[in-house]
Amino acid sequence: MSRISSKQAQVIRKKRVRRTVSGTAARPRLSVYRGNRHIYTQIIDDTLGVTLVAASSMSKELSGKLKGNTCETAKEVGALLASKAVAKGIEQVVFDRGGYKYHGKVKALAEAARSGGLKF
Repeated sequence: MSRISSKQAQVIRKKRVRRTVSGTAARPRLSVYRGNRHIYTQIIDDTLGVTLVAASSMSKELSGKLKGNTCETAKEVGALLASKAVAKGIEQVVFDRGGYKYHGKVKALAEAARSGGLKF
């Protein structure tokens, strides 16, 4: 019996989440990717296959403010994403944690997006 790596386990969790979570025009999907250096988010309409809004720790609006890939960085990215989404008229989203556990940076991003006006 072979063991799976932590990356393979994360891919399995991601596929399991994506089986049930899908974005529509009324409730697009808020997707999170957490890299080693940066955190990336998108709001996606899966019926059209289009990214409606995107924000990351590399965004021009956040350049110079952030230092490292921390929970504070995730909060800033979540607030930026929420402000961009509300400006485009998006209020309801479905949260896709991307196979990551809901704690730390992912939780900080989600809470900042909620406080910015998005409803999950």
